[in-house]
Amino acid sequence: MSRIDASCIWESTEMIEAKDNATGRALLFDIDGTLANTDPLHLKAFNEVLGPRGHVFDHARFSRELQGFANVSIGERFLPDEAPERRASILDEKEEVFRALVAGQIEPLPGLMALLDRADAAGVPMVAVTNAPRLNAELLLSGLGITDRFKALVIGDELPHGKPHPLPYQEGLRFVGARPETSVAFEDSRTGVQSATAAGIPTIGIRTSLSHADLVAAGAVASAGAFDDPALLAPLAAAMAW
Repeated sequence: MSRIDASCIWESTEMIEAKDNATGRALLFDIDGTLANTDPLHLKAFNEVLGPRGHVFDHARFSRELQGFANVSIGERFLPDEAPERRASILDEKEEVFRALVAGQIEPLPGLMALLDRADAAGVPMVAVTNAPRLNAELLLSGLGITDRFKALVIGDELPHGKPHPLPYQEGLRFVGARPETSVAFEDSRTGVQSATAAGIPTIGIRTSLSHADLVAAGAVASAGAFDDPALLAPLAAAMAW
C-alpha cells in the first residue's frame, strides 16, 4: 500500500531541530528513480545488453541486484569471465541504450520543481549524488532543466567508493559545508538509502520501485510516492526551517 510513515520523519525532524536550528542544512538527491522515474528504462536497457549473455531481469530481480549499484560491481557480478576492459565496454553499451531510450522522455516526479523552488527561496543548498555515469547524470539533469539548481554533482564511480559506502554523501555534504544531522537525503534504492544513512543523513525513501517496508528496512526514516505528498511537506519544512 502506498503510504508515508509521518511519525518517523517527525521524530527525525525533532532530532534535527534540537541539534541545529539555523545552519548546516542541505537537501541531497539521488537522480535515477528519485528525480525522475527512469528505472523501467534502465531495466529495458539491461535486458537488451545482458539478456543475450544469459541474464534476464524482471522488476523484482532488477530492484535486488541492479538498482543503485555501480557498473563496476555489476560487471564483476554478471560478467565475471570478461576482462575488466571488456566489462566496461559492455556496460558502456548498456548506458548508450539507456540514453537513447530516455532522450525526450524525462519527466520530473510530481512536486519536484516546487520543492526545488522552495529550497532555493530558503537558501538551502542542493546536491545530486549518484552511482550513474557522468554522461547519464548530466543528461537527466539537463533534460529536467535543473542542472543549475545543484551546487554539486557527486558521481560515485569517480570516487574510491560508490554507494552503498557513505563516501558519496559525505562528499556531497563537504561540497556545501552541510552537517549530516541537519540535512535530508532522498533515495529510491537500497544501496542509496544505505549510503546516505551511513553518512548520518536522515533519508526519505522515494517509492518509485521499492515499497515503504523495503526502504525503511534499508534505513530510511520515512517514504513517499512523490515530492508533493502532504504528509511529507510539513515535517520537511520544519526540518529545513522554511
